[in-house]
Amino acid sequence: MQARRIARELSLLSISQLPANQSRLDDQQLQNIMLAAVRTLTTEVQETLETAAAEVKRGSDRLLSSETRASDVQSARAMVQEALDLAQTAINRVGMAVELPELIQLTNQKEVRAYALQVISTLNANTGAVDELLTQSLVDWQLNRLARIDRDILRIAVTEIMYLGVPDKVAINEAVELAKRYSGSEGHRFINGVLRRVTEQIKTKSV
Repeated sequence: MQARRIARELSLLSISQLPANQSRLDDQQLQNIMLAAVRTLTTEVQETLETAAAEVKRGSDRLLSSETRASDVQSARAMVQEALDLAQTAINRVGMAVELPELIQLTNQKEVRAYALQVISTLNANTGAVDELLTQSLVDWQLNRLARIDRDILRIAVTEIMYLGVPDKVAINEAVELAKRYSGSEGHRFINGVLRRVTEQIKTKSV
Protein backbone atom coordinates (compact mmCIF):
# COMPACT_ATOMS: atom_id res chain seq x y z
CA MET A 1 0.00 0.00 0.00
CA GLN A 2 1.27 3.45 -0.87
CA ALA A 3 1.81 5.92 1.98
CA ARG A 4 -0.61 8.51 0.64
CA ARG A 5 -3.31 5.92 0.06
CA ILE A 6 -2.99 4.80 3.67
CA ALA A 7 -2.97 8.44 4.79
CA ARG A 8 -6.23 9.07 2.92
CA GLU A 9 -7.81 6.08 4.60
CA LEU A 10 -6.58 7.23 7.99
CA SER A 11 -7.95 10.71 7.28
CA LEU A 12 -11.32 9.27 6.30
CA LEU A 13 -11.58 7.22 9.48
CA SER A 14 -10.38 10.13 11.62
CA ILE A 15 -12.46 13.05 10.37
CA SER A 16 -15.56 12.05 12.29
CA GLN A 17 -13.49 11.88 15.50
CA LEU A 18 -12.30 15.50 15.31
CA PRO A 19 -13.48 18.18 17.75
CA ALA A 20 -15.80 20.71 16.13
CA ASN A 21 -14.23 23.76 14.50
CA GLN A 22 -10.66 22.59 15.00
CA SER A 23 -8.44 23.84 12.19
CA ARG A 24 -5.03 22.73 13.47
CA LEU A 25 -3.77 19.40 14.76
CA ASP A 26 -0.53 18.39 16.39
CA ASP A 27 1.07 14.97 16.36
CA GLN A 28 -0.29 13.99 19.79
CA GLN A 29 -3.83 14.83 18.75
CA LEU A 30 -3.34 12.79 15.59
CA GLN A 31 -2.14 9.91 17.77
CA ASN A 32 -5.39 10.08 19.75
CA ILE A 33 -7.40 10.26 16.55
CA MET A 34 -5.51 7.27 15.19
CA LEU A 35 -6.59 5.29 18.24
CA ALA A 36 -10.20 6.25 17.59
CA ALA A 37 -9.75 5.32 13.93
CA VAL A 38 -8.40 1.88 14.87
CA ARG A 39 -11.45 1.38 17.08
CA THR A 40 -13.63 2.34 14.13
CA LEU A 41 -11.79 -0.20 11.98
CA THR A 42 -12.19 -2.89 14.63
CA THR A 43 -15.94 -2.32 14.68
CA GLU A 44 -15.94 -2.40 10.89
CA VAL A 45 -14.14 -5.76 10.92
CA GLN A 46 -16.61 -7.23 13.40
CA GLU A 47 -19.57 -6.06 11.32
CA THR A 48 -17.90 -7.33 8.15
CA LEU A 49 -17.40 -10.79 9.57
CA GLU A 50 -20.98 -10.92 10.87
CA THR A 51 -22.30 -9.87 7.46
CA ALA A 52 -20.08 -12.38 5.70
CA ALA A 53 -21.36 -15.19 7.93
CA ALA A 54 -24.95 -14.17 7.22
CA GLU A 55 -24.30 -14.14 3.48
CA VAL A 56 -22.74 -17.60 3.57
CA LYS A 57 -25.84 -18.83 5.45
CA ARG A 58 -28.10 -17.25 2.84
CA GLY A 59 -26.06 -18.88 0.09
CA SER A 60 -26.36 -22.25 1.81
CA ASP A 61 -30.11 -21.85 2.16
CA ARG A 62 -30.41 -20.92 -1.49
CA LEU A 63 -28.47 -24.01 -2.53
CA LEU A 64 -30.80 -26.16 -0.44
CA SER A 65 -33.81 -24.50 -2.07
CA SER A 66 -32.43 -25.26 -5.52
CA GLU A 67 -32.41 -28.96 -4.62
CA THR A 68 -35.87 -29.15 -3.08
CA ARG A 69 -38.03 -26.47 -4.75
CA ALA A 70 -36.62 -25.71 -8.19
CA SER A 71 -39.25 -26.33 -10.84
CA ASP A 72 -36.70 -26.71 -13.60
CA VAL A 73 -32.97 -26.84 -14.23
CA GLN A 74 -32.75 -23.16 -15.27
CA SER A 75 -34.28 -22.01 -12.01
CA ALA A 76 -31.88 -24.19 -10.05
CA ARG A 77 -28.93 -22.74 -11.93
CA ALA A 78 -30.08 -19.21 -11.13
CA MET A 79 -30.34 -20.08 -7.44
CA VAL A 80 -26.90 -21.67 -7.41
CA GLN A 81 -25.37 -18.64 -9.16
CA GLU A 82 -26.90 -16.28 -6.59
CA ALA A 83 -25.49 -18.45 -3.81
CA LEU A 84 -22.04 -18.30 -5.41
CA ASP A 85 -22.30 -14.50 -5.73
CA LEU A 86 -23.18 -14.24 -2.04
CA ALA A 87 -20.24 -16.45 -1.10
CA GLN A 88 -17.88 -14.30 -3.20
CA THR A 89 -19.14 -11.15 -1.48
CA ALA A 90 -18.47 -12.77 1.88
CA ILE A 91 -14.94 -13.74 0.81
CA ASN A 92 -14.25 -10.16 -0.36
CA ARG A 93 -15.36 -8.72 2.96
CA VAL A 94 -13.25 -11.12 4.97
CA GLY A 95 -10.31 -10.12 2.76
CA MET A 96 -10.85 -6.48 3.77
CA ALA A 97 -10.82 -7.49 7.43
CA VAL A 98 -7.54 -9.36 7.04
CA GLU A 99 -5.85 -6.13 5.86
CA LEU A 100 -6.44 -4.43 9.22
CA PRO A 101 -3.09 -5.36 10.86
CA GLU A 102 -1.17 -4.01 7.85
CA LEU A 103 -3.12 -0.76 7.95
CA ILE A 104 -2.46 -0.29 11.66
CA GLN A 105 1.26 -0.90 11.16
CA LEU A 106 1.50 1.48 8.21
CA THR A 107 -0.24 4.32 10.06
CA ASN A 108 2.86 4.50 12.25
CA GLN A 109 5.03 5.56 9.32
CA LYS A 110 6.12 9.18 9.50
CA GLU A 111 5.15 9.89 5.89
CA VAL A 112 1.66 8.49 6.43
CA ARG A 113 1.09 10.55 9.55
CA ALA A 114 2.44 13.71 7.95
CA TYR A 115 0.13 13.52 4.95
CA ALA A 116 -2.91 12.54 7.02
CA LEU A 117 -2.21 15.53 9.26
CA GLN A 118 -1.91 17.78 6.20
CA VAL A 119 -5.16 16.53 4.67
CA ILE A 120 -7.17 16.82 7.89
CA SER A 121 -5.79 20.25 8.84
CA THR A 122 -6.26 21.66 5.34
CA LEU A 123 -9.81 20.34 5.14
CA ASN A 124 -10.71 21.74 8.55
CA ALA A 125 -9.31 25.16 7.60
CA ASN A 126 -11.25 25.25 4.32
CA THR A 127 -14.43 23.30 5.01
CA GLY A 128 -16.65 26.21 3.95
CA ALA A 129 -15.12 26.55 0.49
CA VAL A 130 -14.94 22.78 -0.01
CA ASP A 131 -18.60 22.31 0.94
CA GLU A 132 -19.69 25.22 -1.25
CA LEU A 133 -18.03 23.66 -4.29
CA LEU A 134 -19.55 20.27 -3.50
CA THR A 135 -23.00 21.80 -3.07
CA GLN A 136 -22.71 23.40 -6.52
CA SER A 137 -21.71 20.04 -7.99
CA LEU A 138 -24.49 17.92 -6.50
CA VAL A 139 -27.52 17.12 -8.65
CA ASP A 140 -30.78 16.37 -6.80
CA TRP A 141 -28.87 15.89 -3.55
CA GLN A 142 -28.09 18.00 -0.50
CA LEU A 143 -24.63 17.72 1.03
CA ASN A 144 -25.94 17.41 4.59
CA ARG A 145 -28.22 14.54 3.52
CA LEU A 146 -25.41 12.38 2.15
CA ALA A 147 -24.10 9.44 4.14
CA ARG A 148 -21.28 10.67 6.37
CA ILE A 149 -18.72 8.37 4.78
CA ASP A 150 -19.60 9.59 1.26
CA ARG A 151 -19.46 13.22 2.34
CA ASP A 152 -16.05 12.76 3.95
CA ILE A 153 -14.65 10.95 0.90
CA LEU A 154 -15.81 13.82 -1.31
CA ARG A 155 -14.35 16.41 1.06
CA ILE A 156 -10.95 14.72 1.12
CA ALA A 157 -10.80 14.53 -2.68
CA VAL A 158 -11.82 18.16 -3.16
CA THR A 159 -9.28 19.27 -0.54
CA GLU A 160 -6.53 17.44 -2.39
CA ILE A 161 -7.53 18.93 -5.73
CA MET A 162 -8.06 22.51 -4.55
CA TYR A 163 -5.32 22.92 -1.94
CA LEU A 164 -2.76 20.11 -2.05
CA GLY A 165 -1.91 20.04 -5.74
CA VAL A 166 -3.11 16.49 -6.36
CA PRO A 167 -4.10 15.96 -10.04
CA ASP A 168 -7.87 15.65 -10.35
CA LYS A 169 -7.69 12.21 -11.99
CA VAL A 170 -5.56 10.88 -9.14
CA ALA A 171 -7.84 12.37 -6.48
CA ILE A 172 -10.94 10.98 -8.20
CA ASN A 173 -9.45 7.51 -8.61
CA GLU A 174 -8.37 7.41 -4.96
CA ALA A 175 -11.81 8.59 -3.82
CA VAL A 176 -13.48 5.89 -5.91
CA GLU A 177 -11.24 3.25 -4.31
CA LEU A 178 -12.13 4.51 -0.84
CA ALA A 179 -15.81 4.39 -1.77
CA LYS A 180 -15.50 0.81 -3.01
CA ARG A 181 -14.06 -0.11 0.38
CA TYR A 182 -16.28 1.89 2.72
CA SER A 183 -19.38 3.14 0.89
CA GLY A 184 -22.50 1.35 -0.31
CA SER A 185 -22.66 -0.79 -3.43
CA GLU A 186 -23.32 2.20 -5.72
CA GLY A 187 -21.36 4.74 -3.72
CA HIS A 188 -18.26 4.70 -5.91
CA ARG A 189 -20.29 5.57 -9.03
CA PHE A 190 -22.03 8.43 -7.24
CA ILE A 191 -18.74 9.82 -5.93
CA ASN A 192 -17.10 9.52 -9.33
CA GLY A 193 -19.92 11.53 -10.92
CA VAL A 194 -19.88 14.26 -8.28
CA LEU A 195 -16.11 14.71 -8.46
CA ARG A 196 -16.16 14.93 -12.24
CA ARG A 197 -18.66 17.78 -11.93
CA VAL A 198 -16.38 19.33 -9.30
CA THR A 199 -13.47 19.38 -11.75
CA GLU A 200 -15.73 20.95 -14.39
CA GLN A 201 -16.72 23.66 -11.90
CA ILE A 202 -13.08 24.36 -11.09
CA LYS A 203 -12.11 24.57 -14.75
CA THR A 204 -15.04 26.90 -15.48
CA LYS A 205 -14.05 29.24 -12.65
CA SER A 206 -10.42 29.31 -13.76
CA VAL A 207 -11.27 30.39 -17.31
